[in-house]
Amino acid sequence: MDHGTLALLIPLAPFIIGGFAIWTRHQRRMAELHAQATAEKAAQYASHSRELEERVRVLERIITDGGYDTALQIEALRDQREVEAQRAPSETRQ
Repeated sequence: MDHGTLALLIPLAPFIIGGFAIWTRHQRRMAELHAQATAEKAAQYASHSRELEERVRVLERIITDGGYDTALQIEALRDQREVEAQRAPSETRQ
């Protein structure tokens, strides 16, 4: 480097250092925001996972407690009601 270039950089040094400090602060803030968003997503996933686990436990309890037969009977009754509901309008026309 020659003396002319060095003489030009010395007065600019405070501005370069200040700009670097501002840029560093900005990068740190962006990293904090990213970490916060990641933590929120992790909490949402954990909550959703807990809900799914509870639902699976209920299904396991229904199946192992013999409730599966009860569920089949409920579905059969529901199907029977649908058939009766479809028959009812045709019977009133006769």
